[in-house]
Amino acid sequence: MPNIKSAKKRVLVTEKKSQQNKAVKSALKTQIKKFLAAINAGDKDAATALYPETVSAIDSAVTKGILHKNNAANKKAKLAKKLSAAFPA
Repeated sequence: MPNIKSAKKRVLVTEKKSQQNKAVKSALKTQIKKFLAAINAGDKDAATALYPETVSAIDSAVTKGILHKNNAANKKAKLAKKLSAAFPA
């Protein structure tokens, strides 16, 4: 445990922020799993409804600094590809 006041504060702040980051990342993973489950179930309506929500969650994670923008773009491209492959127009 640190002795200096500012170091003690940094420990507390880091702990709180890492919990917030973990919550956002967990929610993001859950959203992606919901979307993939809808695709695997063959439910076109649910999948098309969940796609914008999932993309929004990914973009939100980028703005919060959880994901890198290129990683987010990669995830969104893969999800779009899965959606169009599962339900061709």
